Amino acid sequence: MAEAYPPSVSDGSSSDNSEAGNWLQGDQDDGDDFSEQETVQVISLMDDKVFDDALAMVTYCKEKYGLDFLGVRDRLGLDFYGCVKLINFIRQKVHDGKPVKSDEIKQSDLEDDSLLKPVLEDDALILCLDDLPAAGAGAPQAQGTKQKETPAVDELLQKNAQLQEELEKLSQQFSNYRLAVQQTLDQRWGEDDKPESSKARAAASTPTTNGTEEKKDSEKKDEPVEATYYFESYAHNDIHETMLKDTIRTNAYRDFIYHNKSLFAGKTVLDIGCGTGILSMFAAKAGAAKVLAVDNSAIIDKARENIFNNGLDGIITCIRGKIEEVTLPVPTVDIIVSEWMGYCLLYEAMLPSVLYARDKYLKPDTGLLVPSHTSMWIAPVADEEYVTDNMSFWRDVYGFDMKAMQEGTYANCRIEHLPSSTVAGTPQCFRMLDLHTCTKDDLVFTEPWSSTYTSKDKLDGFLVWFDTFFAESRQEQVEKQLTWKQWMDIKGKESVAFTTGPFDKETHWRQGLMLIDYSKQPNKGSEEKVKEGAKLTGEIEYAIPEGHHRGLNIKVTWGLEGEQEEKRQSQMWLCH
Repeated sequence: MAEAYPPSVSDGSSSDNSEAGNWLQGDQDDGDDFSEQETVQVISLMDDKVFDDALAMVTYCKEKYGLDFLGVRDRLGLDFYGCVKLINFIRQKVHDGKPVKSDEIKQSDLEDDSLLKPVLEDDALILCLDDLPAAGAGAPQAQGTKQKETPAVDELLQKNAQLQEELEKLSQQFSNYRLAVQQTLDQRWGEDDKPESSKARAAASTPTTNGTEEKKDSEKKDEPVEATYYFESYAHNDIHETMLKDTIRTNAYRDFIYHNKSLFAGKTVLDIGCGTGILSMFAAKAGAAKVLAVDNSAIIDKARENIFNNGLDGIITCIRGKIEEVTLPVPTVDIIVSEWMGYCLLYEAMLPSVLYARDKYLKPDTGLLVPSHTSMWIAPVADEEYVTDNMSFWRDVYGFDMKAMQEGTYANCRIEHLPSSTVAGTPQCFRMLDLHTCTKDDLVFTEPWSSTYTSKDKLDGFLVWFDTFFAESRQEQVEKQLTWKQWMDIKGKESVAFTTGPFDKETHWRQGLMLIDYSKQPNKGSEEKVKEGAKLTGEIEYAIPEGHHRGLNIKVTWGLEGEQEEKRQSQMWLCH
């Protein structure tokens, strides 16, 4: 067994950011520093013995411990980065007190990018990799055993040029290596967030088969700018911090998973759009045997680190790519968990990806979707103060009419959390989605709605929100007109559901506020006809705008009950 590991070795955990940060923050002219060093201190891979050169060290490890570093390198055909991973793999094994045998090291042992992080701080062996003989070359003698010669001046010049070339090559390799570690640890998040580097990381971390890499690369070249922006928008911390701090959202997923550990124990779980990995880690803690965390954003790199830091990398596998394109390592899964909901529920169009995965991977009859149901609601709204502050404001700006600035402001669905006092009529559920049975076609629709107007104030617009339900069985049904609260009261205290509506705490989804532009309505004076107690009826339409498949158009038609069709009002809003 190897001797005690040197005290300067880190514990291998990515949580030790201070050491990694110090190592990464070295001078930019490291190449010059290398040339000034007369000797290096190469620590043995197997114990704490120190050598003056790398070849002497690997020879020692082979003779004393039977560890043939060069043999493993040549057998696996490792490049510079592969050798770095091999060094850190061996050092971590020795540090953990586990045996290391040359013939048992496999290519699959070195696939994890976290092995790019040095286990031994300032590991000189990494810097001296180019000093080792190339694959298939005869092993040169270790330093200090060569006979002294007196070469001619031209030979010295030639040797000096060769050494300078090798030094530049080493400096470049080491710079590339440091950059790779920076990307993996995300020390400088955002500096490398370009489509080119994203593709490179995707190719390195996404399992593919049958040579599909080239096909995917060609497809990505033609990917719309909108799709690229969508995934890149989820690569930064802010949006994930907002979602994680939304306790209504995050607690709902956590509570359902932890209250139903019997559903997750020993099961295979697929997390679509895993983000930081929080839902995957909930599932792993609940007893899942295997969790597959899929995300097409660069946030997957941070998820991998989060999972590793929490000791769950043995259960959770991170996969970079679209769920429609990646190849999962299993044919079926028992549970799909995903936080796919967007503004007004269907903005961002992530649900079709979940339905695709459901049809392809979820076990029929027994497989469970988490959440299981969502309901969509609409209500009239009256908020004169909001309209004055946000819309009428432009008509008198310090005495000037800036109505040009008002152009188009009524055309967009505004994402706001309004107080319940602004709801001016009875809410109506216009759509219920059972996620186990609904199809992509169910996401584009026109539905009737109605409401009794309860306000004395003018009708200013409409409010849209959704409720989300977590059923314990795919056979369980949720009645369309039940609110989240009514359903929980029926189910019991450990049932889980939440609302994004105005009658409960604010969520990051808030509500979709659609203000009526009365100047564009054909029937003048229509804003005066809706009185308290009036019965409003109409239709609401969800459609996908042309050329913007992740966008959402919402059109509302309304009028008094029994009113002639030509007297009814309608308006369309763009949710973006």
